[in-house]
Amino acid sequence: MADEIMKMYPEDVMMYILTRIQVKSLLRLKCVSKTWFSLINSSTFIHFHLNRTTTTKDELILFKRSFREGPDEYRSIMSFLFDVDEQIDHTAIFPDLVVPYLTTTSSCMFHRLLGPCNGLIVLTDSGFVVLFNPTTRNYRLLEADTYICPFGFYQDNSGVGFGFDWIVNNYKIVSVSEIIGDPPFYDFHFRKWKVDVYDLIADSWRDVNNINQQMPKMHWYACSELYFKGAVHWIASDDAIFVVLCFDISTEIFRSILMPDGCDYFDGKCYGIVILHDFLTLVCYPDPGNDIQPGKESTDVWLLKEYGINKSWVKKYSFTAHPIESPLIIWRDHVLFLQTQSGVLISGDLHTQQVKEYNHLQGFPRSLRIAIYKESLTPIPKRSQLCQPTSNV
Repeated sequence: MADEIMKMYPEDVMMYILTRIQVKSLLRLKCVSKTWFSLINSSTFIHFHLNRTTTTKDELILFKRSFREGPDEYRSIMSFLFDVDEQIDHTAIFPDLVVPYLTTTSSCMFHRLLGPCNGLIVLTDSGFVVLFNPTTRNYRLLEADTYICPFGFYQDNSGVGFGFDWIVNNYKIVSVSEIIGDPPFYDFHFRKWKVDVYDLIADSWRDVNNINQQMPKMHWYACSELYFKGAVHWIASDDAIFVVLCFDISTEIFRSILMPDGCDYFDGKCYGIVILHDFLTLVCYPDPGNDIQPGKESTDVWLLKEYGINKSWVKKYSFTAHPIESPLIIWRDHVLFLQTQSGVLISGDLHTQQVKEYNHLQGFPRSLRIAIYKESLTPIPKRSQLCQPTSNV
C-alpha cells in the first residue's frame, strides 16, 4: 500500500509532502516499507528537509537544566518547549532527554551547549565532547584530544566552538586552551595558546599552526560562545580592552571586533553574545558577583549594525532589572531569556520591559542553557563503534 502511494506522485512532489510532516512521524514512516526507508534516509531528502521553508511557528525552545542528586552528582535534562501565542507551554511535545556524561559539579555549572548547526548541537565540558541530534536522539561521544601537557605545566580550557565549513561540507569543533606553568613553576607572564580543531569527516583532532601568541584572553560566561556568519565568537580581553574574538570555521583564522565605547574591564559588567534581528548582539549586564542593588544597575543591549565594523555598534535597549546570573538567548527578536541566581528561568520583553518568571522551569543554579531549535534529520556519521541512543526520562 505504501509503495503504491509512492508511485502515484513524482518523487519531488512526495518529498515536498513529507517535509511538512513532523520528524517523529517521519521516523515511524521509515518502518512502513523499504522504499520509504530509503527515501527518508537519502541525503537528497535530508538536505531538502533541512532547507524547507519554515516560520517561527516551527521553532522549538531547547531547554537544558541540571538537578543535584548527590554531593558531586547531577542529572541533566533537556526539554522541548513550544509557544502558544508567544507564551511558553511547558507541556511536553516530546519526551525529555537525559543528557549523557555531564554529571559532575563542573559539568553542571560550566558546560557548553553549542549550536544548533543544521539541527546538531554539541555538549561539552572540560572532559567530554558529545555531538547530539535532539530530534532523532542520536549522539556520539567524540574522541578526546590525546595531547599531554609537559611536566610542570597544565592546560586551561578557555573556549570551545562548533560550526559548519561550507567550503568542504564538514562539521568542525574548535578548542582553545592555554598552556600555563603549574605551581611551583607558575610564571604569571608565561602563557602559550593551543588551538585544536576536531574534523568530523576525519574523526580526529589536529593542531592549528601559526597561532598569534598575543591573542586576547578569553572570558567564560554562560552566554558567551556563538556561531554566526561562519565564525565562532567569544568574549575576550587584551589588558583592559574587551573584544569579541572570532574564529572563521573555514579559513581557521582569528580576528577581533572591538566592543562599544565604555565596555571595559572596569565597568563592573559581564557580557553575553546573542542574535537580534540577524545582527551580532552584545548584552552587557551587572556582574552577579558584585553587590548589586535591585533596580540600580542597567542592562544594555548593543547591535553590531555592520558585521565586522568596530564603530557600527548601536545601543538598542537599556533597562534596569533584578540581579540575574546571565542572559541566555533572545527569542522572537524581543524576548530575552535569562537565568536568575537561584536557577529559575525568567524572560524580559525588550519592547514592554515586562518580566515573567517560569517557576516550573528551574534547575541547579547556573545550569540553565537555551537554544532555539528546528527539527532536523541531519545524521551523525558513524564510526566503527557507535554510542547507543540516549535514554528517556
